[in-house]
Amino acid sequence: MPVRTSGDLARFRSRVEALVHHHPVVVDNAYTRWFATGSADRDEVRHLAVQFSVFSHQFVEAQLRKVLNAADLDSYRAGKEILMNELGVVFKPTGAAAAAAARGAGVSPAEHTDPDIVGTEGTVDGGRFRFTAAHFEWLLRFGAPVGLGFDDLGKRRHGTASTLFFCDELLRIYGSEDASIAEGASYAVENWAAAGFWQDLEDGLLKIKKTRIPNLRLAFFTWHNRVEGQHAGHVMEELEEAYFNPRFDRDKFFQGGREVLEAVAAFWDGLESDRVNKVTT
Repeated sequence: MPVRTSGDLARFRSRVEALVHHHPVVVDNAYTRWFATGSADRDEVRHLAVQFSVFSHQFVEAQLRKVLNAADLDSYRAGKEILMNELGVVFKPTGAAAAAAARGAGVSPAEHTDPDIVGTEGTVDGGRFRFTAAHFEWLLRFGAPVGLGFDDLGKRRHGTASTLFFCDELLRIYGSEDASIAEGASYAVENWAAAGFWQDLEDGLLKIKKTRIPNLRLAFFTWHNRVEGQHAGHVMEELEEAYFNPRFDRDKFFQGGREVLEAVAAFWDGLESDRVNKVTT
């Protein structure tokens, strides 16, 4: 196998930039751009909550598949960090954050359940599990003020065709047995998540809370907005490490990234179509 050089890496990064960072769903998401205006009514907020809960809850299955198909111990553990945090293990702070916590008065039970309080950095290794720290339970709290309960959220039966297509493609591509395909999908998903859609959702929801639904609990969205912004700084380092692995297949990497972004676009395009056609849950 030819030796890969820093020049090869630079050309590879240019291709990645073109595919991922300039993909339409990353740079021009019509639905979230509209949502950021705060003009969504109660039914539209409900519809977003239901479809997003289906994606978020079904993502747990895709993340488990990613763990099961991990190519090495490091990626196995990295996958479990995400999986266990989704299920309710809060991050245990490390470094300066841990030192600050040690100087404080201890950790209150609320810090293990409320996304307004729980940390966005650290590790689940040594962290504490709480039922109410599961991300799906945070979404349950978000849905309650607009009349949504446990039976209304998270199940496949509540998903539209575009939402279920997205969930199934995540399972197939993001959780792929082929490490290069999975790496491409993971890189694309991380960059999509850090590209601003969380900020659009937060901006819109803050306006809605202020003007029309004052008891909305937004912490699921504000927590993810903070944590995804931090992830963006790490993905390029991980990409470079993967690139110099002898088993890395560039073509399959691009396949994974391209296909998963098409699935992401289908999800948001579905919501935009529902908005235009007045389809609600």
